[in-house]
Amino acid sequence: MSDLGVRRRAVSVLLSALVAVTVAGCAGDDKEPSASRPTHPTPPPTAAPPPQAPAEGACYRLTFRQALAPTSAARPIPCADPHTSETYAVGTLDTVVDGHLLAVDSQRVQKQVAEACPAALTRFLGGDQAALRLSMFRPVWFTPTLAQSDRGADWYRCDVVIVAGDEELAEPDGGLKGALDKDAVRDRYAMCGTAAPDDPDFERVICGVEHTWRAIQVVPYPAGRYPGVPAVRDRLESPCEDAGLDVAEDPLDYRWGYEYPTKEQWDMGQTWGLCWAPD
Repeated sequence: MSDLGVRRRAVSVLLSALVAVTVAGCAGDDKEPSASRPTHPTPPPTAAPPPQAPAEGACYRLTFRQALAPTSAARPIPCADPHTSETYAVGTLDTVVDGHLLAVDSQRVQKQVAEACPAALTRFLGGDQAALRLSMFRPVWFTPTLAQSDRGADWYRCDVVIVAGDEELAEPDGGLKGALDKDAVRDRYAMCGTAAPDDPDFERVICGVEHTWRAIQVVPYPAGRYPGVPAVRDRLESPCEDAGLDVAEDPLDYRWGYEYPTKEQWDMGQTWGLCWAPD
């Protein structure tokens, strides 16, 4: 998981000045003074409507860094064109608590989106939770800027991206709805590695590119507080050894590995470990 950066755009509104003009007549010896004309003030400009909410099914060409930002100014493009993200859900923010309006960047509002978007991803991609965790599909989400929120924007947007490698996003060929129900797509974007998970040169990549190891099984931990490194490590020994044996060509000579969550990852919601084997 990567920390989200913050990028805000200020939107300036130009207000026109109201000018009242009074016309006075000239007085002559044989003419009555003309009456002053009434002034009709110019009405104030109409407030700009809130920005339109994003559309489900839209695609975008985002960089890795743009995908991690809390807001996005990117314009949608046809999904048939090269793209890196697809919007799979759009919802409405709950910004009122006990009668008080919360800022769009408040912790409570952002937590709402951080829970809603990951929860909706499996329904969009198909498959099950284990298949998602063994893949390189990841949810990212965006909310309006502070200026857009001040104008009434109250939406949030959930996008799915594919992490192809170190700070690199893949470009899928088309829409990703039901991707984990399709064998070829699921295999192409499964989680693989350039080396064993304990190797210093290990890099997580999609299985559609050159690799030597593959994540083969998810091992969940009981809910609760982080049990500590020895406990999370020991929990993986037996199931990962068995998983490595199941995919081995030679049951008398095979290798296997595992990857367990750190406390930081656990606190961010990764409460499972992964078993690995040479591919």
